[in-house]
Amino acid sequence: MEAGFQCAGCGEWNSTTVDESAGGRQSYVEDCQTCCKPNVLQVGYDTIAQEFVIAAALE
Repeated sequence: MEAGFQCAGCGEWNSTTVDESAGGRQSYVEDCQTCCKPNVLQVGYDTIAQEFVIAAALE
């Protein structure tokens, strides 16, 4: 499922794909597409909006 996050380093928006088969709560590292800093992504599924919500923090 397509989702996105704001880089915790530079603030740029990044598009990403969330693997739905991994569950409603996930955590993994993904580099920013602009500044290349690694972001720790905390992914959760919002059942009301029926979409994944991602919070990013620098590694």
